[in-house]
Amino acid sequence: MIIEQIWTGNAYRNFNYLIACGETGEALAIDPLDHAKCLVRAKARGWHITQVLNTHEHHDHTGGNAAVVAATGAKVLAHANAKNAIPGLDRGLTAGDIIKVGKTELETLDTPGHTMSHVCLLSHTDTPALFCGDTLFNAGAGNCHNGGHPAELYATFVDQLAKLPDHTQIYPGHDYIGNNLRFTLDREPDNAKAGALLAQVDTQDLSAPLVTTLALEKEINTFFRLRSGSVIAALRAVFPDLPEAPDPELVFLKLRELRNSW
Repeated sequence: MIIEQIWTGNAYRNFNYLIACGETGEALAIDPLDHAKCLVRAKARGWHITQVLNTHEHHDHTGGNAAVVAATGAKVLAHANAKNAIPGLDRGLTAGDIIKVGKTELETLDTPGHTMSHVCLLSHTDTPALFCGDTLFNAGAGNCHNGGHPAELYATFVDQLAKLPDHTQIYPGHDYIGNNLRFTLDREPDNAKAGALLAQVDTQDLSAPLVTTLALEKEINTFFRLRSGSVIAALRAVFPDLPEAPDPELVFLKLRELRNSW
């Protein structure tokens, strides 16, 4: 499996992806908003885009579909429940469905929260890769403003994402890592790992950005650190009625509430 991460450089700070099979030259385009860059990159690599995968239905992830399909004849794949929100959907996906790209296999994870029709893709490779759209960001979590629900996002984090292998590589739909690390440090000022990483990523080249692992996310991402004493103490300063030993779901929901206006 070959992963091509494409920095759009747009105001939304989107990442687009091409997943290719080195043997067959087939490629899958994930959320190809910047269709021109995706098509040029595929042509330069000698790949043929045969499928387009939308992680969810928001326009900054689906807006390039029509141009890619017109240029390549690719089939469009997305969550089965997004059929009325994504024009030209050819294949509706459910949990456990396998997407084949040449000899590469990617497993569909049904990951509600940011929206209720969101999927992530997990590669069946020695080093797993998670293409997580707007569910999981580097050092952060997706918002739930436009068709989502924070309790569902919590369940996705705890019941699915946290249980993936620690060496899983994380490929999100946007570059928000700098601001997310600042939120981590606001909530957990003694997180030395987040502080050191912030200095590194503030000057990184986004054409070749840092790729985190799930193990690293568990160190720097507040939304995985729900039992941290520092996180809970700082949260209680904002929410004085927080129980002495709050349930992790309550911690997650309060963090998401704070992040909405941070």
